[in-house]
Amino acid sequence: MNDILIRVTGGVGRITLNRPRAINALSDDMLREMGKALTSWANDPAVHAVLLDGAGERGLCAGGDIRSIYQAIQDGTDGPIAFWREEYQVNALIANYPKPYAVFMDGLVMGGGVGVSAHGSVRVVTERTAIGMPEVSIGFIPDVGGTFLLSRAPGELGTHLALTGGRIGAADAILCGLADQYLPSAALPDLAELPADQLLVEIAARAETPPAGQLAEDREWIDSCYAADTVEQILANLHGSGHPGAEAAAKEIQAKAPTAVKVALRALRTARELSTVEECLNLEHRLVSRFLTAPDLAEGIRAAVIDKDRNPTWQPATLAEVSDAAVEEYFTPKPGQQPVFGGSA
Repeated sequence: MNDILIRVTGGVGRITLNRPRAINALSDDMLREMGKALTSWANDPAVHAVLLDGAGERGLCAGGDIRSIYQAIQDGTDGPIAFWREEYQVNALIANYPKPYAVFMDGLVMGGGVGVSAHGSVRVVTERTAIGMPEVSIGFIPDVGGTFLLSRAPGELGTHLALTGGRIGAADAILCGLADQYLPSAALPDLAELPADQLLVEIAARAETPPAGQLAEDREWIDSCYAADTVEQILANLHGSGHPGAEAAAKEIQAKAPTAVKVALRALRTARELSTVEECLNLEHRLVSRFLTAPDLAEGIRAAVIDKDRNPTWQPATLAEVSDAAVEEYFTPKPGQQPVFGGSA
């Protein structure tokens, strides 16, 4: 069975992620084929729009194949660096695509799944949508352009999502700028068969108001508590706010990898000052190359998906032990490291 289905029908370049048992997790080959198709269609007069969806009922995409990353770390290889480079090139291609890029963000959309969807131009969510960038839970940071996306969410919503690794539904995704239209999932199969001249029109015509989310209600304490430049101060603000949601957020952050949380916060603050998704992806590439050789990423993957004990041992174990100098080292390019896109690493 092909892990990715690529075809052109009715002027629509159709891409279906086709690993339903793995919730369509992205492999090297899937990204490579996706990139080839998108590059070809960009200048193909027979293709007027692109549509991305996922096979099965569970979700569009659960992210990258982190088991393979774990194995590469165990084997001492740098294969993930090449994977991330290819992935980031696809993310930027989508963000700058010259034709409408529609995506059905139905079901679970996590990590790398956000990278192939939220950079699109017509992003459809449903009642089943659950979007998240939970990377700090495995000793990593939001990447695939996540720093670009989350740093541009209203107020401090993106900071909240990055540091807690929480999932959001349709209304909150639209509020955060990660999606555009809400439709019932039952409407998607018929829409997927429409020719290009009808697809986008019908998506807009059938769009509905999603059920209310949570973030709009929580904006006041989120914007207040996360308006700080250190994780320690954010936690103090959350503990002192008196809001149950803030206390729950603090508990989530304190369970994450301390180094990853600190690096993620600085990455988001840095990304706010960068102009393009390519600049943010270059920053992320610099950071992930450091995480690949640090202990927490392998330990986080082990605890989450290998042994599944959900009990990672972080190194260092506390925020206080993560020095400013240690964080700074992540932002320093490795000798000889080349950026994904032109310019400095």
